[in-house]
Amino acid sequence: MTLGVFVTGTDTGVGKSLASAALLHALARHHTRVVGMKPVAAGAELHGSQLANEDAIALRAASTVAVPPELDNPVLLPDPLSPHIAAARAGTAISIPAIVQSYRQLATRADAVVVEGAGGFHVPLSGTETGADLAQALGLPVVLVVGLRLGCLNHAALTAEAVRARGLTLAGWVANRVDPQMLAPEDNIAWLRQHLGAPLLAELPHQPRPDARALAALYQLPPDWT
Repeated sequence: MTLGVFVTGTDTGVGKSLASAALLHALARHHTRVVGMKPVAAGAELHGSQLANEDAIALRAASTVAVPPELDNPVLLPDPLSPHIAAARAGTAISIPAIVQSYRQLATRADAVVVEGAGGFHVPLSGTETGADLAQALGLPVVLVVGLRLGCLNHAALTAEAVRARGLTLAGWVANRVDPQMLAPEDNIAWLRQHLGAPLLAELPHQPRPDARALAALYQLPPDWT
């Protein structure tokens, strides 16, 4: 069976794409075919002659399988806004069943798929659905990226609670040192170790120019992922 993982974060801008790309590189040491998926990407720029999202590009660079963009990034929205607003401005709607179908097609082409969610766990996708609904529809184990900064303990605890409330497994979490000036980061990590009820998969240092391939060495993958 294909291994699938859903990556969410305590907020936007906490390094989900970096953590996801590093996870792909880590999984590639054990699986021949690994591919990243960015189901909903809000914010696109021209790359060559085509619009693309920088997060989706980063995941493609870390993948060992090339797939059509409609599979690894089925929803590409031009404006860098909350997905429900970006979709409305683009005159489109985000379909969770269509995304699930894209994931299932990806899973037939890969040994491992890393799905990076948009924003935080409950980011709105429409007036009635959120990223939590997408995660629940996919039914994958969840990896939580915690951006280490003031307030992250509350955000991490609430997100872990929300993940489990959807009947999903919190398979692990990643500590990402997004704020190099944060006071007592080790104390914060210790609290998270005690209260999140899931293993710490990696602690990513703050780097001006992060290298996802190098950071892959910091991952300690669960035995059933290797």
